[in-house]
Amino acid sequence: MLLPLLPLPFLIVALVLLIRAETRLPRNRRQVKLWKPLVAALIGLVAAISFTQPAHLPLYSALILLGSLLLLLGDWWLIEADERPERFLAGLYAFLGAHLAYILAFAYAQLARSAPLDLNRAALAAGILLLLGSVIYYYVRPSLGELRQPVLLYITVISLTVHQAVSGVQLGGSLLAQPALAVGGASLFYVSAFFLIINRFVFEGEGESNSVWALSTHYGAQLLLALSASFVH
Repeated sequence: MLLPLLPLPFLIVALVLLIRAETRLPRNRRQVKLWKPLVAALIGLVAAISFTQPAHLPLYSALILLGSLLLLLGDWWLIEADERPERFLAGLYAFLGAHLAYILAFAYAQLARSAPLDLNRAALAAGILLLLGSVIYYYVRPSLGELRQPVLLYITVISLTVHQAVSGVQLGGSLLAQPALAVGGASLFYVSAFFLIINRFVFEGEGESNSVWALSTHYGAQLLLALSASFVH
């Protein structure tokens, strides 16, 4: 059970070095290009290790690993977006693909566990997510320009990711189990997405503390979801 945690010390070091490179003035793009893919690759390794664990489901692990790889690709394209702005849209679509993989993974895990759907909880979650998503979108909307529709689509899909995770959670279950890890990871993704959007479009990438929170929550979310693949049952 400890095997999925082995990459964690290396991941923490790489993440600290990435945050340091991102928040330096001027931003150290050379180190960002080194540490950002390494952090994402280590999280992919955590997801891949799940295939060796007794409490995993192969399809769930495959979907989580696919999501991790798509996020790695999206991260790389976002690095290139500094010099090639069109890459931002490519990175955004890679993130969308990752969240679709996560949504499918959560739905499959829920079916595999025969977990009942709590309609009241699902409706409450939908209402809260709709309200939060609307507030954030209308806050950043004036700064989005031609990217209004892609960003709105991204907010919608990431809200569906959180909703699917919350719909499948079993109250009172272990924190080191797929439902709880999925909710934690999806919720952190929700937070990180808004830090990313606000930092890029409102602060134009110059919000230092915003960058720290965006990176911490983004990779924390990925890690929790990668770990969830080892604890599905």
